Order: sequence, then C-alpha cells, then structure tokens
Amino acid sequence: MTPNSMLAAAIHRTRGRLTRDGWCILRDALPAETIAMLDADLAPAFAQTPFCQGSFYGETTKRFGRLLTRSQHMAALVQHAVVQGVAEAVLAPWCDCIQLNVAQAIAIHPEAPAQMPHRDQDMWRAPAGETEYLVNVIWPLTPFRADNGATLMWRDSHGAAALDPPPTSAGIAAEMDRGDALLFLGSTLHGAGANRTEGVRRGLVVGYSLGWLKPYENQMLAYPPAVARAFPPELAALVGYRQHRPNLGNFEGQCPSVLLAGTADTPRAAIDALRPDQRDQVETFRHGQGAALRRSQAEP
Repeated sequence: MTPNSMLAAAIHRTRGRLTRDGWCILRDALPAETIAMLDADLAPAFAQTPFCQGSFYGETTKRFGRLLTRSQHMAALVQHAVVQGVAEAVLAPWCDCIQLNVAQAIAIHPEAPAQMPHRDQDMWRAPAGETEYLVNVIWPLTPFRADNGATLMWRDSHGAAALDPPPTSAGIAAEMDRGDALLFLGSTLHGAGANRTEGVRRGLVVGYSLGWLKPYENQMLAYPPAVARAFPPELAALVGYRQHRPNLGNFEGQCPSVLLAGTADTPRAAIDALRPDQRDQVETFRHGQGAALRRSQAEP
C-alpha cells in the first residue's frame, strides 16, 4: 500500500469506530517522546495558571489555551493527519471547511470531583440529533487512569441518542498513555472523572468544529496576524485565516489570509466566495436578466 492509501484506510477505519460508538481511542497516535517534550514546554503555564472558578470548569482544575504559541510541538497534535482527516470526514456533510474550535490544556488536581456529564455540542443552541457540530480529541500528557480522573465516556449516547433521557449506567473510563488520543463526537456524553490519587492528571483537548460556527476559543485573539504569519498556510487556515463559503469570515470582502501579508490598510475589492450551487444560481439569474433586457429592447 502507498502512504496515501494507508492514511485513507486509517481515516476510514477510525471514522467507522467513532461514528458507531460515539468515541474511540487511537493508540500510539504520536511518539510518547513528542508528548513529553510538549508537557515540558507547558509546565511553566501549568504552574502559573490559577485554578478555575465555577463548578463546571472545576475549582481544583487548571485550564489555559493559546497552545500553538506555547510549544512548537503542538502543531503535530492539531494537524495530526488521521485525526484531522477523521474530523473533516465526519463534519463534511454540514460545512465547506472545518476550523480549530479549541486547543486547551487541562490539569485535574487531587480531590477533584467528577465533572457533570455533558455534550460539548450544547455550547451552541442548535438542533440536536441530526447534525454533528464538532469532533473533540483528548491527548493525555500524563497517564489517564480510572482513579486519577480519566475522561468518562458513555457509549451509544451520540447522534439521535442525544435526545434521549440521560443514561443511568456509569461511564467508561478512557484509560490512555502518552501518545494515545481519545476521539469523540460533540453529541457524545462525557465528563472528567474524579481524581482520587495524590498526583495531577494533565491532558490537552483539541477540538474541530463546523467552519461557520463561532468557535469556543476566539482564534483571532489567540493567534492574531502577527503570530499567525509564522504558521504554515494550512495551519493558519485551520485557525481562521480562511473564508467559509458563502463569504463568511471575510476581511474587507476578501479571504482573511490577506492579513498575513501585513497589508490590512490596502483598499480592496470585495470578491464573491460562493459555493458552486450558489454561483450557478447567481449566473442563471444574471443571464436571465440579460435575456429579458434584450427582449425588451427588441420589442417595437
């Protein structure tokens, strides 16, 4: 098999597991050494960040974002070929392109209680049961175990089941080691487990959502043009420097990627950015108008 066919097969296989159960674990997705270096880069931010306020975030939990600015190793997670390919395949029916929804570090400290089970799609007041709005990925920085707060997952709680009453069964602890990745749908019920150990459970959540939704993390503030200019074009597009057809997220009527050239003050002509079906409708209407005008001019 060629590298491209192997990648396509891995995406197809992982997507099948994800859409069947609502979540799945991709073992050895990255070398443990890469995760260890990333963890070391984030150690100062973990030490300096205060504990959260509020019962949902967790008052014995620390959270911070802007991870692409904090470690050069973060891009390997955000742009992981299989993970991103699965997210694109799952979300493609409802969008023109996907976007980075969040890249957040989370540390659950000893005596942290279990988090309320929830569905991440509920951050948007949108119809449930038909559309998938996001795919989330949790990457452990330290081992995830049932007794230290491993994420609890509820199988078959996704999709149309999001409209059902909450399940009475206990969640399944997604136990993982460095290099593993937990993928789950935005419609899947989940929540952080209780940390009953004396150690800190650290991990990262990387989320991908429909490109036309308002993202959880304000990407343009997290990665303003002065920062995003250093990103490869594909990564800059993923964090928001890309239009979503039709004409969504534009800057002066053009793709916001023009900001990466440092020419924000240049006068610009607005340029259509339409889906093919919309472009065809516009052209059909325009031609119809032209034909009607010619007929009226030809009449005596």
